[in-house]
Amino acid sequence: MSPTPIPQSGPPQFLPISAQWCLVSPPAGDQKPNPVCIELELAATPQQQQWGLMGRPPLAPLRGMWFPFKPARTMKFWMHRTPAPLDMVFLHQGQVIAIEANAAPCARLPCPSYGPETPADGVVELAAGQAGALGISVGTRAAIQTNGTGLP
Repeated sequence: MSPTPIPQSGPPQFLPISAQWCLVSPPAGDQKPNPVCIELELAATPQQQQWGLMGRPPLAPLRGMWFPFKPARTMKFWMHRTPAPLDMVFLHQGQVIAIEANAAPCARLPCPSYGPETPADGVVELAAGQAGALGISVGTRAAIQTNGTGLP
């Protein structure tokens, strides 16, 4: 995210897993669809959203960070001091509206910004390639459930 002010250097943040996004895979033959769930760290506060995944090692498969926003707004994210490439999945009203696949790390300013020109009410960051591997595309339903945590 491109907030102001830029967080000063420090240890990366590791937030607890407090949400999940379960995707239902298409049925194969007569089998019932199997949900695949992405475990999400919840960046709920402005400070957590500013730090995001800065300084973090690459995310494991089926792990990510969720940035919820109320109200929805036009937003841009960046990769400043984020050492591993990411897929940024922009959401609005329970649906994927845009994906920035394989956003490249950026060690020095200025860094490019990513995001749609339309309002979003959340962003999920995943390891690069995960959105495609999981079949996430524009129009995919995004029902994110919290594990008993409150949202701001």
